[in-house]
Amino acid sequence: MSRRAVVLAGGQGTRLRPYTVALPKPLMPLGNYPVLEVIVRQLAHYRFDHITLAVNHQADIIKAFFDAGTKWDVRIDYSLETEPLSTIAPLRLIPDLPEHFLLMNGDVLTDLDLGALYARHVAENRLFTIAATHRVQVIDYGVLETQDTNVLSGFSEKPSMRYTVCMGINVVSRAVVARIPPLGKYGLDDLLLEFLHSGQRIYVEHYDGHWLDIGRPEDYAQACERFEQNQDLFLK
Repeated sequence: MSRRAVVLAGGQGTRLRPYTVALPKPLMPLGNYPVLEVIVRQLAHYRFDHITLAVNHQADIIKAFFDAGTKWDVRIDYSLETEPLSTIAPLRLIPDLPEHFLLMNGDVLTDLDLGALYARHVAENRLFTIAATHRVQVIDYGVLETQDTNVLSGFSEKPSMRYTVCMGINVVSRAVVARIPPLGKYGLDDLLLEFLHSGQRIYVEHYDGHWLDIGRPEDYAQACERFEQNQDLFLK
C-alpha cells in the first residue's frame, strides 16, 4: 500500500543565521548529507513512496537538489507557498492528499520508526497523532518564592523542569484539512487548541530515543556531533 509524507521545508531558518544566508535550513549538512536528505532516506526506508516537499524560501535550491526523487527510488513533488503559512496551512495547497499521511518538519534529526508510527495511526483510524519526547529545561538562575512582595518563602538554585514536547512529526487524517481556514497562517498550535476546545481525541505517542530540532546554532552543533557518532542509526 502506498504511503504519503508531507515534509515542511519552507522556513527561512532565521535562528540559524548566518549559516542559512546561502543555504535553506533543510539543506544544512550533517556529515556529508543535508538533513533533509537524511529524512528522505528514512522515509524511503519506511516505505513512504510519495513525498511532497512544501517549499517557499530558496525553493529552487531544494528542487535542484532533490528533483523528482529518482536517486532515492521515491516520487518527490513540490508544493510552493507564496507566503509563510506556518505548519498546518500548507496542507490546503495540496489537493491530492490520501486518507492518512505523515506530516513532519524538514529540520529534525531522529531515529524514530516513522513507519510504525504511521501504521499504528492508520490501524486505529485516528484523526491526528503527535510524536512527542521529553526535554529538561534548566533555569540558569536562583529562583525565589515570595509570600508577598518582599518576604522570602522559598528558594531553588537553578531548578529544572521536565516537559513533554512535540517532535515536529505527526500523522494526519485528511479530515483535518477541512478545518484549515481558507486564508492566512494556521499552525499546529491553532489546530491543537481547536481540537481541545471541541473535545476531539488526539493521540500522543512518546519516544525517548534520539531527537533534535536543528533550529538554533547550539542544537545544530549537537546534531552534527550526534550524527557523526551514530550515523548508522540515522542513515537508512
